[in-house]
Amino acid sequence: MLIDLLRTFSIQQLPMKVLFGKLASEEEILRAHTRQHFERIRATAGLTVRLDADTVACPKSFHCAMRAAGGAIAAVDAVIKGEVQTAMAIVRPPGHHAGPEEAMGFCLFNNVAIAAQHARAVHGLSRIAIVDFDVHHGNGTQAIFNRDPHVLFISTHQARLFPGSGDAGDMGEGAGLGQSINIPLSAEHGDAEYDAIYGGLVSRMLEQFMPELILISAGYDIAETDPLGGMSVTYEGFARIVGHLVNSADLLCKGRVVAVLEGGYSASGLETGVTATLEALSGVVRVDDPRGPLVRLPLGEAARHLHLYREFFDI
Repeated sequence: MLIDLLRTFSIQQLPMKVLFGKLASEEEILRAHTRQHFERIRATAGLTVRLDADTVACPKSFHCAMRAAGGAIAAVDAVIKGEVQTAMAIVRPPGHHAGPEEAMGFCLFNNVAIAAQHARAVHGLSRIAIVDFDVHHGNGTQAIFNRDPHVLFISTHQARLFPGSGDAGDMGEGAGLGQSINIPLSAEHGDAEYDAIYGGLVSRMLEQFMPELILISAGYDIAETDPLGGMSVTYEGFARIVGHLVNSADLLCKGRVVAVLEGGYSASGLETGVTATLEALSGVVRVDDPRGPLVRLPLGEAARHLHLYREFFDI
């Protein structure tokens, strides 16, 4: 379906270059995962194996997961080398639930974390921001970088949904304390709320962190048509979320931003969200800058979140 979506665009309609990723190498996977985890996933090749209650590897899953991680790496390479200004890795399986040593939530390897580690190891970047707008908390990504002061992880997600993590007070540990920002939201948040959060709070946090690259875990299960989430984001909302992140990248890191596909369980929601993302990344859709209002969250939620964040950010 996503390939069909891409085929609907022509060079005249959207200034887009199609890149093809390679298989990730063992070394690239091991920058984010333990060897034990890598070997466990590799051992599923040619088999059907249940890895947990939700996650099943079929005979070709290992190959697909290696290509998904390689696709995210290829997108980062193209952006940092200046071949393209922005990029999106439209890959499966997704990755943000996969932790250092476990598969979870349909995720085998953590594509966005592997891409971040590649940017550091190969391109010498020292400050990377990962922003996750999937309806589910990116628990695997946070686990990989939980003690790392050089990666800022920001997640907006629906509270009390799978996997049950991502409370506002969970802000990292050790040297990484304050570098994991969780913004759990009650159901029924839509375009206006996400616009305010990303145009205000997220933009200001990024401005103070000063990343050299912004990576997006782009999950489209916040779409109004998605059967698993309780949010109501439309094309306009996705365009504004990504548009704000593009504005931040233009201001902070030479426009370098890479989106990596995560969740999405509605065909129409995926089509709407991916279209909006590609158009925002390509500059066809622009979002007004300067920074928007700080944040509009439900009363109580807002006060609790901002009190915590102000320990680490001037907001």
